[in-house]
Amino acid sequence: MDTDGKFYLGRTIESEKTVLYDPDDLTTHAVVVGMTGSGKTGLCIDLLEEAALNNIPALMIDPKGDITNALLHFPDLLPSDFQPWINPDEARKDDKSIEDAATDTAAFWKKGLAGWDIAPDRIQSLKDAAEFAIYTPGSDAGIPVNILASLKAPEISWDGNSELLRERISGTAIAILGLVGLDDIDPVRSREHILLCNIFETAWKEGNDLNLSELILQTQNPPFEKLGVFDINTFFPEKERFELAMLLNNILASPSFQTWLEGPSLDIANLLYTPDGSPRHSVFYIAHLTDTERMFFVTLLYAAIETWMRAQTGTKGLRALVYFDEIFGYLPPVSNPPSKTLMLRMLKQARAFGVGQVLATQNPVDIDYKALSNAGTWFIGKLQTDRDKERLLDGLQGAAPDLDRRQSDKLISALDKREFLLHNVHDDEAQVFKTRWAMNYLAGPMTRAQIPMLNQLAGVSKSGKLPEKGEVPSRSAKKPTSKSSAEAVLVGTSTRPATPSDIDEYFLPNNLTLSQATKLSEEEIPTDAQSVGLLYRPALLAQAEIRFLQRKYNLDYEQQKTALVLTPERHSTARWEEWIATAVRPNDLDRAPAPKSTFDALDAPLNDGKTLKSLKSDFIDWVYRDTEVAVRSNDILKIYAGPDISQAEFRRMCSEAAQKKRDAEITKTAAQYDRKLDTLEGRLHREERELREDETELSQRKMEEIGKHAENVISLFSGRRRSFSTSLTKRRMTQKAKADVEESVEAIEELEEQVKELEQDLVKAIEEVKNKWSDIVDDVSEIPIQPYKKDILIDLFGVAWMPYHVVKSESGTLELPGYGNK
Repeated sequence: MDTDGKFYLGRTIESEKTVLYDPDDLTTHAVVVGMTGSGKTGLCIDLLEEAALNNIPALMIDPKGDITNALLHFPDLLPSDFQPWINPDEARKDDKSIEDAATDTAAFWKKGLAGWDIAPDRIQSLKDAAEFAIYTPGSDAGIPVNILASLKAPEISWDGNSELLRERISGTAIAILGLVGLDDIDPVRSREHILLCNIFETAWKEGNDLNLSELILQTQNPPFEKLGVFDINTFFPEKERFELAMLLNNILASPSFQTWLEGPSLDIANLLYTPDGSPRHSVFYIAHLTDTERMFFVTLLYAAIETWMRAQTGTKGLRALVYFDEIFGYLPPVSNPPSKTLMLRMLKQARAFGVGQVLATQNPVDIDYKALSNAGTWFIGKLQTDRDKERLLDGLQGAAPDLDRRQSDKLISALDKREFLLHNVHDDEAQVFKTRWAMNYLAGPMTRAQIPMLNQLAGVSKSGKLPEKGEVPSRSAKKPTSKSSAEAVLVGTSTRPATPSDIDEYFLPNNLTLSQATKLSEEEIPTDAQSVGLLYRPALLAQAEIRFLQRKYNLDYEQQKTALVLTPERHSTARWEEWIATAVRPNDLDRAPAPKSTFDALDAPLNDGKTLKSLKSDFIDWVYRDTEVAVRSNDILKIYAGPDISQAEFRRMCSEAAQKKRDAEITKTAAQYDRKLDTLEGRLHREERELREDETELSQRKMEEIGKHAENVISLFSGRRRSFSTSLTKRRMTQKAKADVEESVEAIEELEEQVKELEQDLVKAIEEVKNKWSDIVDDVSEIPIQPYKKDILIDLFGVAWMPYHVVKSESGTLELPGYGNK
């Protein structure tokens, strides 16, 4: 069948003329309205089939499971093709076996297709025209979708696109907040919304991607200090930010949410095109999700579509199709869910980029017709109530002011199953037509359990991994800034995890170059190794200033005790003695981390303020128990010295003190001996005086004796008679004088000997004094002194971020400490 590039949708009711729809008309979008059983799903499947046959890629949002039927195309029309998809309940209801029902269905479908001039080769063309796949965000039944990529910085410039990007940020923030249960977000009044939007804008303006982990960390520790004129803690107190971070973390920690982090990302180009540029038809099955999760995903998907769209060149033709099987709740007339802003903007602006939307609903009352006034094509099927019809006509009249309401009312009222009123602003008049037979088997809504079979039927790998996209036809998107392979392996997050509010944090300096770190680590570094950046890992830094003050010992000494615990245990005590480190000078600490570095996670106990306070007390107790200084003591001299006085200085002090005491004792001893010597010398002087007197007397006595003897001799010769008794008396007196002299001489000799002995005793006594004080100088002991607890002052205590050089080679990744002693 040759349709000349048009969509074959059916035949008119009156003339049975073939209805061919120009796909380029879909650049002004289409709305499909019809009650359950109106044939709306069949018409939409027809549209999607024709898009595939015309090499137009499509993204399909399937909230109910009907559009999964787009994968059920069977060119051979064999009963075995249909059998796996036969509803057993329906077969039983018709009193048929599964096999019989499949045979009847195959015959029925073959007959139906033949009645619309559709040959099997056209079904084969449909099967070959596009690559089909079903995605199941939040589930691994189909291909899971990794939503983290939706938080990546868009590849479009902020210049000229700031309004668009801020609107995308707002929608993303609202979707995330909705996922954690915060509904009815007012973008102007909601602190949560304002905070998240500013976090996104700060990151994206710098070209930095975000993920949920980064978002949680930056919620606790925002990368800015003010919002408006208020500082961040005034605008949004830390405790309340922590509560929001906990809500976000609950999502990330939930086992059921892990599937949201698996699978390919929302890379729209990859979802629309194969590597060789062929179209893809990607179905997003969301029937299994909650309303909140659906809104979250739809918002992210539309945001990704819009970002991709903005990177394309303009075109008048239809480049891609976005189909939404039920827009109820996503484009309401009054409320403003996060999806609405994005959908409305797409309705207004997507035409220029060749992106068409087909929006379907069976509820024509609760949709925003003002927004849908931008749609150029309306497919209106059978409606359930007159109220639905009146509401639809009101909206349709807004889109087409020249609409003949009465005629349209009449036509709509007369519609039967599979009959639709086609109102196209590109045509001269509306027409009523009956939809053609769908080439895909319309088996009805599929359950999640059937999705794996559908993907298997379409040839999708069980892993769901898609090949990398190739060049996309007519695509001129800006290439993302490439990151080196080295940068890609740098672990950690670019956002520093927030420490407990009442705990200090420090940044240890990166004072070791890579070569110094390598040398100190003694690691074997592969020759192909290259540095990929700095990673900060948290440690516990504790440093105390200890003062020892003991007046008794003249001790006034200060000491530091430092511990750097690299792997603290998860309780309130630590083996501090195993982590003793060199003292850290506060001025040597960095004020901020090195740029473009990453941070390891902050795990217990470093993220628990209560435990850290207990550890602080334990550190003080350990310092008190384990710290003492030795005071060198000389009790006799009353000389004491602490650790700040060297051994040589202490000995000099003792020597000087001993010398003074020695000299004093020597003086005292000498004085005692001097008194004795004075006594002896006095006696000696007296004896010497007596000796002189005795010698004089002896000399006189001798003279007298000689004189008397001479007189006696003369008397003898002269005949005079003299008395010999007088001579004898003189003789006795001489002898006595001589004896006195001899006695004095002996006394003097004895006294001189005593003086000599006393002088020798003095010398000996002085030597003994010297020896005594010399021994006292060496009489030293040590007195252990412990500090008082009140004299232990905490200088540093908190989380210390320690830098590591991350080195990558083919054999793996190595971390080398960037802080230490050179």
